[in-house]
Amino acid sequence: MTKKELALEVIERLKKAYPDADCTLDYDEAWKLLVSVRLAAQCTDARVNVVVQDLYARYPDVNALAGASPEEIESVVHPCGLGKSKARDISACMRILRDQYGGKVPDDFDALLSLPGVGRKSANLIMGDVFGKPAIVTDTHCIRLCNRIGLVDHIKEPKKVEMALWKIVPPEEGNALCHRFVEHGRAVCSARTRPWCSICCLADICARTDVTESQ
Repeated sequence: MTKKELALEVIERLKKAYPDADCTLDYDEAWKLLVSVRLAAQCTDARVNVVVQDLYARYPDVNALAGASPEEIESVVHPCGLGKSKARDISACMRILRDQYGGKVPDDFDALLSLPGVGRKSANLIMGDVFGKPAIVTDTHCIRLCNRIGLVDHIKEPKKVEMALWKIVPPEEGNALCHRFVEHGRAVCSARTRPWCSICCLADICARTDVTESQ
């Protein structure tokens, strides 16, 4: 089986296993996802979803948040960790959205990358979830599962994994596949415990499978 054939089989099986997989950050506007994804660095999505409720109650739109000082933002978001740097990036980002984009999040990948605190993972998430464009989000789950399954070979750098996946994953499937990697990584192919290979829907095609691990 080629890597492209393997990718197509993985996509179909994970679709059946996790038909409703989606972003686990709560948002109803693009700028809110931009804020949440910055706060999610080294923090759980569940905690971010709680913290942003207070943030958005105080600053309900881009203009309001752009007008807040980094110190004011930090006072709200500090439970997410790295409060000072995250608040600084959010403040600068919202001001750019206000001053250069009329309060809107740009739908251009390079423009997103130019925003403070936005890397390839965040930019891809926004391109895929908000704008419905082809995207591959190489978070820790994606990188771990792709290496274990055999979609990539001993590649740990996020950009290199992303580039490798673009070659074998249909563009329209990339975003949803990465959300399903998150679900599967949390439920079955865990990083903190041994993977539950005996109950994995990919066990017979996975390069890493060892059913004795989950006995």
